[in-house]
Amino acid sequence: MGHRFDIAVELARLCARNKDGSFATQDDRAQILHQAARTLQKAGFQNLAATSLKPKHVDVLLKSWQADGLAVGTIKNRMACVRWWAEKVGKPNCVPRTNDALGIERRSYVAEVSKAQTLDTVAVDKLGHERLKVSLELQEAFGLRREESLKFQPVFATKGLDDSIRLKASWCKGGRTRLIPITSEHQRTVLAKAHALAGSGSMIPPDKKYVTWLSTYKEATRVIGARKLHGLRHGYAQQRFETLAGFKAPAAGGPTRAELTPEQRQADYRSRMQISAELGHGREEITAVYLGR
Repeated sequence: MGHRFDIAVELARLCARNKDGSFATQDDRAQILHQAARTLQKAGFQNLAATSLKPKHVDVLLKSWQADGLAVGTIKNRMACVRWWAEKVGKPNCVPRTNDALGIERRSYVAEVSKAQTLDTVAVDKLGHERLKVSLELQEAFGLRREESLKFQPVFATKGLDDSIRLKASWCKGGRTRLIPITSEHQRTVLAKAHALAGSGSMIPPDKKYVTWLSTYKEATRVIGARKLHGLRHGYAQQRFETLAGFKAPAAGGPTRAELTPEQRQADYRSRMQISAELGHGREEITAVYLGR
């Protein structure tokens, strides 16, 4: 009898051997490939080796995701992980290089409805971890990404600064350091909480590693039904826009670009560039995801 393979185990080993990207990227990739393995097994591929990937397997995954009604962006993220798999086993041609070739529609990068979220709608008191509560408050108050809020070191972030916080490059996506202004007493209150909990360290408990604490975060927020917490970042962007521009963003019910006066268009552009920098993007176009157009 020939050797039997378990594709879930094979892909887990592949991920363990190839630690590309940040801890968060590695963790997300491992989870996506684990889900892909289970999908393939349910489709009848019970004895599949990671090196046996074929276009038919990619097709099964894509059709399954589409049948589940997943968002275009989610499907593209998952397909990126399958491409990674294909490249690691020397079969890059198993997956078309473009999503268009796969028949995946183009993703809209303009917010048509607001995805803004506030902690008033999240059952944070049920989290059971004070450090996680404050990390969520940091996400809301400063528009931080999840990884940034967990790795946040209040002593480093505020050293020598009075009216802003500094994010270390290693916390940030793309490895870009940035400054975010402090414009409210609420932000200072959240920073004080972070200082009290973290001391000279980060929001990760001293006895935990980032990857372990990230898993705790995911499970704790899942238990309280808090999903899509990236919406806290959308909320920050929309509030900042109204403060900077003097009127609401289109996604929040404000005027569209076509409805703006020439002076308002200048304010719109300046505000978007400022917000893009605060969010760590550096280009105006991406603000349409948060603010609409």
